[in-house]
Amino acid sequence: MTRTILQRVGQGSGGATVEVVSRPVTEVSVIVPVHDCHPYLDRCLTSLLVQRVDKEIVVVDDGSTDGSSELADLYAARHPGVVRVVHQEASGGAGRPRNVGLSAARGRYVFFCDADDYLGPEALERMLAMADRNGSDIVLGKVVGHGRRAPVSMFQENAERIELEESTVYNSLSCFKLFRREMLERHGIRFDETLTVGEDIVFTTHAYCHAGVISVVADYDCYHLVDRPDGTSIMQREGSRDPASWVRMIKKPVELMVGHVRPGPLRDHLLRRHFRLDAFTNLGRPFLEAGEVERKEIAAEVADMCERWMTDGVRARLSPVDRGRIAALEDIDRLVRLAHIELAVVRRELTGLRWDPGDTGLVVSGRVALDAMETRGRPELVAGGVSLVLRVRQPDGGPPPEIAEVTVPAAGEGGAFTGTVDVAALPSGVWDVYVAVACEGVVRTARLGADRDQRIARPAPRMIGGAIALPYFTRPYGNLSIDVGGHVVSPPGIVRLTASRWGAGHRLVLDGELTMGALTPDRRALRRLVWRERSSGRERRTPVTATTGGMFTARQPAGRLAAGTWDAYLELDLGGPPARFRVEAEAELVAPLRTWWRGASLRTVKPYATAGKGRLSLLVRVSTMRGFLRWLLRRRPSAERTAR
Repeated sequence: MTRTILQRVGQGSGGATVEVVSRPVTEVSVIVPVHDCHPYLDRCLTSLLVQRVDKEIVVVDDGSTDGSSELADLYAARHPGVVRVVHQEASGGAGRPRNVGLSAARGRYVFFCDADDYLGPEALERMLAMADRNGSDIVLGKVVGHGRRAPVSMFQENAERIELEESTVYNSLSCFKLFRREMLERHGIRFDETLTVGEDIVFTTHAYCHAGVISVVADYDCYHLVDRPDGTSIMQREGSRDPASWVRMIKKPVELMVGHVRPGPLRDHLLRRHFRLDAFTNLGRPFLEAGEVERKEIAAEVADMCERWMTDGVRARLSPVDRGRIAALEDIDRLVRLAHIELAVVRRELTGLRWDPGDTGLVVSGRVALDAMETRGRPELVAGGVSLVLRVRQPDGGPPPEIAEVTVPAAGEGGAFTGTVDVAALPSGVWDVYVAVACEGVVRTARLGADRDQRIARPAPRMIGGAIALPYFTRPYGNLSIDVGGHVVSPPGIVRLTASRWGAGHRLVLDGELTMGALTPDRRALRRLVWRERSSGRERRTPVTATTGGMFTARQPAGRLAAGTWDAYLELDLGGPPARFRVEAEAELVAPLRTWWRGASLRTVKPYATAGKGRLSLLVRVSTMRGFLRWLLRRRPSAERTAR
């Protein structure tokens, strides 16, 4: 999309002469800070040049010495008016070159791209379209990592307009986003040049505080975050994520945020992000790897954050282990033990799986233990109570289920456990099975089933309360799940035609039988016979009359079927999505062809068993009187030749 600016120029004594001058408006200014990124810069700039938007690329060379400066100048010479290069002495961080680029930017929007990363070919086009549809101040484009961790929680689906309090977008505080430049200028939003690490967190936090509309592009890989194999980026340098320094740094954006957001649920939601991802995460693995003096520094910095900003609303949003850390900030040994429990490997094995005598409970047996990390002072962790936790998979695009998690007590000792899942109490859905083990007030959970005795077989399906229950092991990981209703696992079943005949009113009467192995389906589960036209996908449904033992009868008015080839299915209600089975048929059990006139049309219906698999289908032909006469005339000469 090209925009223009109209200017009035020229002023004469006899009156004003108005000339309309149009020049394109830059839609997006892409700001690229560069410091010794020569091996990656070519790919980065090429990915920016192919973006199909009105753009400018502002490269700020921050004292490069590896040829990056000359390469940037070469791109500017080859692409005048698109690529601009600003040279400056090395500043030691990305904050100053980004601010310099922002001051030079002319676009309606700005996007920050590091020189070792790159964009997908449609990234800016999609993000700009999202921004223009919604008047967005910030647009997040999906980030994917190549050797580096990328945020995922906020990129589950596209969002035209999303609220900070109702989403996880605030978890992403990098500056790799599309920002409305007018918003940045109006509020004086800039990078903190005193920071070498975390300067983008301060910037993005400030921007979120003033953004009226935030949008998300999640269906396209917009930003590619690249790990440098040589480890030369700022974030890869030794000490760049020093735990105590990081917590001290994060207080700057927290102070900025609380200065803009009033106390209440939104502030608590945003504070939770900083406590969980910036403070308490440094009481985990980094805490165990730190020395005794450094551990005290980390705990003191986190304690200072808690004293200044911890509220009841934030506390309620934290996990039990993090609430335990708050209580133990003055007890270094307890913090170490909590870190060990949180990071311990949950060793588990499935040792038994069977139905109980009533065929409604699934008996699950196994062993579980916690193994602490291999570090100095590795403690022995003793597992306490064990339970089974079943979590239903969230439906795509649907409302959240009323019951999302079920806990089943398990009994045993010495790490062995047995629990019985009351499958009759599970709503329809796919339930993933976890084992949960408690240790000193902390509960760890892990999927169950991948490690199991190879003699354990998948239990046969059961009909429980009108729903089919299908225990199975997932692929490729082999974890235990229970499909209640046949959502992802196909129910077993064979439908056979036992007889067919023509009845009154040109009704095709079909008798059949459903068998489901050892299962005995309730006759109410047999819903209808479905005829599906092979080429168009159109469907006709006919009720069935079911009797005991899976027997049923259906009467299909053949005159209601349009011309085409129709395949027969029996549809069942097994407590989940409709389950369909093709009707198998032996040729000698199929009723003969029938032809009749209906008004001025000749209808021909031919039931048949398909070649090979022997499945029931109908071939329906409809001919008009004129077409029938043409057919007779074509047949007459051939009949006369045969008679001679």
